Amino acid sequence: MKKTTLIKDGSTLKNLFLLSALLLFYSVKAQDKNNEKTKNAAAVIERLIGNRVNEFELSIVEDKRNADWFEVETANNHVKIKAPNNTTLCYAAYNFLRDIGAVLVSWEGNRVNLPKTWPKYSKKGDTPFEYREYLNACTFGYTTPWWDWKRWQQEIDWMALHGINLPTAMEGQEAVWQELWKEYGLSTAQLDSHFAGPAYLPWQRMGNINSLEGPLPQEWFVKKEALQKKILERMRDLDMHPVVPAFSGYVPKAFAEKHPEAKITELKSWSGGGFASTFLLDSKDPLFKKIGKRFIEIYTKMYGKSNFYLADSFNEIEPPVTEHNKYEELSNYGSAVYETINEAAPGSTWVMQGWLFGDNKEFWTKEATSAFLSKVPNEKVMVQDYANDRYKVWENQEAFYGKQWTYGYVHNYGGSNPVYGDLNFYKDELTSLLKNPNRGNVVGYGAMPEGLNNNSVVYEYIYDLPWTKGEQPVNDWLTKYLYARYGQAASKPVFQAWELLLESVYNVKYWETRWWNDWAGAYLFFKRPTATITTFKGNPGDKKKLKDALDILSKEAKKYDKKNLIQYDLIDVTRHYYSLSIDEDLIECVKAYQQKDVSKGDQLFRKIEKQALDIDKVMSGQPLNSLDQWVKSASDYADSPAVSKLYAKNAKTLITLWGGEGHLNDYASRSWHGMYKGFYWPRWKMFLEALKNAAANNASFDENKERELIKNWEIKWTEEK
Repeated sequence: MKKTTLIKDGSTLKNLFLLSALLLFYSVKAQDKNNEKTKNAAAVIERLIGNRVNEFELSIVEDKRNADWFEVETANNHVKIKAPNNTTLCYAAYNFLRDIGAVLVSWEGNRVNLPKTWPKYSKKGDTPFEYREYLNACTFGYTTPWWDWKRWQQEIDWMALHGINLPTAMEGQEAVWQELWKEYGLSTAQLDSHFAGPAYLPWQRMGNINSLEGPLPQEWFVKKEALQKKILERMRDLDMHPVVPAFSGYVPKAFAEKHPEAKITELKSWSGGGFASTFLLDSKDPLFKKIGKRFIEIYTKMYGKSNFYLADSFNEIEPPVTEHNKYEELSNYGSAVYETINEAAPGSTWVMQGWLFGDNKEFWTKEATSAFLSKVPNEKVMVQDYANDRYKVWENQEAFYGKQWTYGYVHNYGGSNPVYGDLNFYKDELTSLLKNPNRGNVVGYGAMPEGLNNNSVVYEYIYDLPWTKGEQPVNDWLTKYLYARYGQAASKPVFQAWELLLESVYNVKYWETRWWNDWAGAYLFFKRPTATITTFKGNPGDKKKLKDALDILSKEAKKYDKKNLIQYDLIDVTRHYYSLSIDEDLIECVKAYQQKDVSKGDQLFRKIEKQALDIDKVMSGQPLNSLDQWVKSASDYADSPAVSKLYAKNAKTLITLWGGEGHLNDYASRSWHGMYKGFYWPRWKMFLEALKNAAANNASFDENKERELIKNWEIKWTEEK
């Protein structure tokens, strides 16, 4: 038999060596290239778990699918993750870490307890939604005005780990407006009287107010410009698509006076009156496009190119159109906004909030809405229909007539923080949406809360839904969530407590108490006092089951470390339960004094006072939910005592009086340490004592006079150090 021999001449060995070296070179180059692509996702993971990130092999695999996907697999104590972009890599890594009970990331704190070796694990995921949206335009007043880069970095990490890739990014725009209006000849003094205070800028940007609680110090412009550059750079590094501002037609009063030839409408005062007028430039006026394009030019020079631009011409404002030519004028506004954005930033998308269509259903009929959008190409506009926990806009508006749109929830209004949400509702709604043949061109999903730092479980669940498509039973999801949050498999009693929470508070999609009797405030106790509370029908949810859950958690929490997040959840459940109890006692106390049963009234008065002071004390265990922390962060954001005073007053006024003569006071009420003892109880104490005195002296009770005295007390409170 003939033997086969290898020819080992020098030439062949040399060629083999060169080939091996070449393959190694290209392999290293490919790895280096991949590491460069994934370094920003790796940085997010490293900030979460430290140098254990070195055990993660991240790969970006580009494909032409619109929707995102991921693959995770462990082998040889390494975690291999593939995805088409950095944000999805972050979500996949977090999904894995949470699945194995090693990590939970929340606003109130992270729990990180990694195993020595990674368990056997394999998972694939994908989503039908190209975009996962986040942040309401109002969040930049109710939560973020005093955030520095450290806090914003934390939030952007949170976004990436939750798979968010379409965040609203509104910081830093006042520097652009200032430059723009100065180009049009407005003086510093005129702009000082135009810009609202820092906490109120969201509503100025949307054309609702001017000048409220201003002026805006020059240091604000400088700091926010520097901050926005960092925010946008980080978002873009993570392959997110930040939604940045555009011109929607609103101009300063001084501009209107300077251009009498322009067609500018002075609009009615917003939200019940008491606010300075705003001025809207007509879409057909030549200045509209000129100003809009110049804004984007300056913005691009300052912050770089963007692909998504937010412009809302009629947020809670009825368009100034004529009845006989209504639809044509509406279509002109829509086309003017779109064309301005498209000409200044070709290829980009106009984004608009869909809130107005649900807020004013009488005006925004199908005919009006379809006219407004009629002259805009389907792929060049995106309607964020984010209030599906309150309004069914997309169904009533035929899925926005072929335009791109995103589905979502507000959940939180004003940063007010009762304990609520409805996990089963979110699940059922999503599965229903995906099955609906009339859903149109829905491209995104998410939450657009007005305020953050509350009800973390709601947001954890909402941002998993695009990936599970609602197919995972809520209880199965909850089991893994509690394991990750508390660090061990939930005991039977703890899980039972959470089942009761699902049936008592996390079965409430909208907290209607806040608008009962047309007055804001999360609880009756948080509203400016009124004797009409005796007609209140009751807070939503099931208070008895809530108490059962509280009793179990109180007992079980003792078995956990003092820093465990179960302690935070216990405080949440405690303050919510006793706030509901105060509401019930307030009703009975007012009734007792009205019926001249002073003894019973006094007994309830003392009970309410004790509960309010006890809750205030309990709330000191949640540092984020603190009046002192909020006011101090505002005060510390300033560089001088005068500016510090302005910021602190902004912070205190926003969460109490708000402003204007309408019904916005207490809209942003907070269940915080310092608010029960220092603001809510003193108001009710004044009111109840006056009611008692009237009963004891057999005199009539002048409620209007008492409410006016309380309002004056509130004004002084906002001005105190």
